[in-house]
Amino acid sequence: MKITKTNNLPLDQFIDLALYDKKNGYYMKKNPFGGDGDFTTAPNISRLFSEIIAVWTITFWKSIGSPNQFNLLELGAGNGEMMKVIDETLLNFPECYSACNFIIHEKSDFLINQQKKNLNSDKFTWLKDIEKINKKPTIFLANEFFDAIPIKQFFKKKDGWIERFVNLNNPKKAEFTEEKTDIEKIEKDLNFEISRDQSIIEYSPDAFKYLKIICDLIKKNDGGMLIIDYGYADSKMQETLQAINNHKYSNILENIGDSDITYNINFHSFEKFINQFKEVNSIFTNQKKFLTNMGILERAEIISKNTTFSKKADLFYRVKRLIDENQMGELFKVMLIKNKKNNFKTGFVS
Repeated sequence: MKITKTNNLPLDQFIDLALYDKKNGYYMKKNPFGGDGDFTTAPNISRLFSEIIAVWTITFWKSIGSPNQFNLLELGAGNGEMMKVIDETLLNFPECYSACNFIIHEKSDFLINQQKKNLNSDKFTWLKDIEKINKKPTIFLANEFFDAIPIKQFFKKKDGWIERFVNLNNPKKAEFTEEKTDIEKIEKDLNFEISRDQSIIEYSPDAFKYLKIICDLIKKNDGGMLIIDYGYADSKMQETLQAINNHKYSNILENIGDSDITYNINFHSFEKFINQFKEVNSIFTNQKKFLTNMGILERAEIISKNTTFSKKADLFYRVKRLIDENQMGELFKVMLIKNKKNNFKTGFVS
């Protein structure tokens, strides 16, 4: 990427430049998914993943009273693969399908074009500003969405907290710098204490903005949000920022615009933030428990009957990637945000 900035940028602004610069940003110029990209997401590993999300969606739709019109909105739909399978699966449930408005929220015009090619359906609409959504109940899906939102980093020193910046004065060699910061002002803006017992803080201001908007929409219009992402639930924050280039870890300050920059979600901080909203709450589990509770193994057994041994082996190999604790099963977490009055727990309890 040709860097035209000539000053210190807060880390989140640097990441935004690297990922979302209109001309040279990572997500704005290529398809990063699958074998030809830098990473593979669950919908690209097995169609079963998206089928399970479709079945979960139907079940949750019933829990909010089976409204005759509702929105199913995916945040950051990648290449559109998950929504494509959900669309095809819901066709088998006419009442739910006819009630469903399929919506995608996507920042990248390049990926919007990819999604339109993959989906090839007039059933879908694209929405840049989710605050402008209609007043119908909305089920939000966020699969590996929040990990792609730029973050800030803060480190505790002897004389107080510092914020990480990136110096771009030398366009050939970016470098980390730091500046003192007022952590109490940040906590006042967030409306909760984020620094207690911490030596490092990683958080995304934009992620919390999304959470606030969506919690407000759930409170006003009903619905919920299913978040699936890699992360951890410890109250103690960790430094998890990383870059991926060609399926390998990369230096964050190199290959700017050609590497994905991501981090592990701290779901404990999400939960604390959500607790500000008295009318909504959240429940939480890992991907292994969620998918097995939703019957992914039973579904795999059914569809693998009367197939060749090699096809069955391939199917269960893919399912194993999704649920094995040493692969995606434990690293990936699943969180549901919903109205407190809704006692829905499908997928989250055995």
